[in-house]
Amino acid sequence: MHTLTLIAKRLAYALGLIFAVLTINFALIHAAPGDPAMVIAGEMGGADQATLDQIRRTYGLDKPILEQYATYVGRALRGDLGQSYLYNQPVTTLIMQRLPATVLLVLTALLTAILVGTLVGVWASKRPHSVGSGAVTVMSLVGYSMPTFWTGILLVILFGKIIPILPIAGMRDVRIYGGWWVTTLDVLHHLILPAFTLAIVYMAQYSRLSRASMLEVLGSDYIRTARAKGLAERLVIWKHALRNALMPVVTIAGLQFGNLISGAVLVETVFSWPGLGTLAFDSILGRDYPTLLGVLFFSSVLVIVANQLTDLAYRWIDPRLRTR
Repeated sequence: MHTLTLIAKRLAYALGLIFAVLTINFALIHAAPGDPAMVIAGEMGGADQATLDQIRRTYGLDKPILEQYATYVGRALRGDLGQSYLYNQPVTTLIMQRLPATVLLVLTALLTAILVGTLVGVWASKRPHSVGSGAVTVMSLVGYSMPTFWTGILLVILFGKIIPILPIAGMRDVRIYGGWWVTTLDVLHHLILPAFTLAIVYMAQYSRLSRASMLEVLGSDYIRTARAKGLAERLVIWKHALRNALMPVVTIAGLQFGNLISGAVLVETVFSWPGLGTLAFDSILGRDYPTLLGVLFFSSVLVIVANQLTDLAYRWIDPRLRTR
């Protein structure tokens, strides 16, 4: 019964948050200056007033803003995110087409950052006063201070001009034909630079965080007791200390999933990665309100789901939380 109550509360919280996101996104986007009808007419090479009025009627832009809001929320709750002005396709279809590329990029960057950052931080915590630990600290500060778009541009220059060994744009090479294995290797080859660009900031943060957390845990009484019992240092570090030191890392990973999604907009734009970020960027330039709202809504849902999974991860890592 306690579990069902907890699930019901979290589901109600998530639904309320999704409704708030729908409202805030709609208000902010429609408060921005500009007329989508003018943009659509511009794509057609220009139009007279009658054509502009027809465009507004076609897309419901001639209705009062509150009526537009009520229509949008009603459709969104049924899974209908509207019709794209630019692509003349359902927004849901566009999102589903771009979603796999963004999920692949974000999850690869997140897992790389957590794995590499945690391992480096644990290694540095074992020798906190060594030269290597100091080097990790310096590299972490440098990596954390580098803007994502700047890092991406530098990597494009480096591997596009100076050392042209990695692709700098797109997700696939159209000149390469083959089966599933060939296609997978080609996608992974194109994934290296954008995933590394997105991961480097968080990799630096996780290394610093895991180092500090491990140092705190290694000074605990139960760790001293484990060592006094004669347990191997490998078991003390990886079985007893690491599990407790992972709590802050899991917390930050869950909270920063939204930052990864927003960072993907810049990374996908720099590397022409065909995901939701590129779709959002093109929608902003084209005043494509339905597509932009759809991307923001879907991204918000992903963040909310990630936060709920983070809470479940807490309970898996720390059994004491399972009774709360």
